[in-house]
Amino acid sequence: MANRIVLNNISYHGKGAIQEIVSEVKSNGYQHLFIATDPDLLQFGVTAKVTDILDNAGIAYTVYSKIKPNPTIQNVQEGVAAFQACGADAIVAIGGGSSMDTAKAIGIIITNPEFADVRSLEGVAPTKNHAVPTIAIPTTAGTAAEVTINYVITDVEKQRKFVCVDTNDIPAVAIVDPDMMSSMPKGLTAATGMDALTHAIEGYTTKAAWEIPDMFHMEAIRLISENLRDAVANKPSGREGMALAQYIAGMGFSNVGLGIDHSMAHTLSAHYDTPHGVACAMLLPISMEFNRDYTGDRYRAIAKAMGVEGTETMTQEEYRDAAIAAVRQLSKDVGIPEKNERIREEDLEQLAKDALADACYPGNPREATQEQVIEMFRMLMV
Repeated sequence: MANRIVLNNISYHGKGAIQEIVSEVKSNGYQHLFIATDPDLLQFGVTAKVTDILDNAGIAYTVYSKIKPNPTIQNVQEGVAAFQACGADAIVAIGGGSSMDTAKAIGIIITNPEFADVRSLEGVAPTKNHAVPTIAIPTTAGTAAEVTINYVITDVEKQRKFVCVDTNDIPAVAIVDPDMMSSMPKGLTAATGMDALTHAIEGYTTKAAWEIPDMFHMEAIRLISENLRDAVANKPSGREGMALAQYIAGMGFSNVGLGIDHSMAHTLSAHYDTPHGVACAMLLPISMEFNRDYTGDRYRAIAKAMGVEGTETMTQEEYRDAAIAAVRQLSKDVGIPEKNERIREEDLEQLAKDALADACYPGNPREATQEQVIEMFRMLMV
């Protein structure tokens, strides 16, 4: 069996990297850009950090900013219509996972119109053509959607999220500039950072894990452990460290998949609109505890990467406890809540069914029953 790695054609990293957008647009001959962003980024001037550069360079663009935090089928459909109406030939996605996921779906449908029914993209859709050329510019340090082949769309009617996996959707260019992330509030910085940690830990322990993604995941865990607290405190070094860490985590998990934490988190977001990063963070120690006996010696490496000392002399039980404790402490230090007040007992069966049907679940190292998933959700209840 061959293992596969899919990454951006080009990526730029570091302070001031956003200036490279001009050379990318001009060298590729793009005439009109479709900018996918969200209303808050537009209102608070974050999108303007990019459009001001485009204005100064005389580059034409149209802004689509109706994207919701958990993007919906309607968001995608409206975006497709807006793209077609403006005559754009490339997409610039500015934002977190929501903007980039929406941009991916729009870009795929434009070049593969037979998939205009957004639901038809669920899972591994057999698209033939690569998406519209896309430049992805993250404003959060967590989702790594700029370097992944995945995107997630919310089906409001059915109260569920569905995951789409397609090598044709990966952005051609990623521009990862910590200056684009400097205005993130503490809560969002913490949530997206813990999402990145979840990507790295789940990617490292998934059934499909292998050597190259393992390298990425270990480095991401180390960088997140060293930088997330400082990023939440809005220290420049912390912002820079997290910008790099979340991208490296994306390089890994996009190529091996995730697990039950993400399948359960998608369900919480679909039913209660729980922010994705918060849901992942609350579930991470719970899912790690569930998986602990199915991970070999990998928790030793996780604990060591998170700064736990003495892991070499610990027993298996001790280093597994240490890894989970380190995750709990980091989550607590950055202010992630431990409980979800909206979960109701009468919802638990449906939540579990939806989680087990999610595309991320099959990668989990341990099989779960519906009752076991219910018990994990119950641990989040007040």
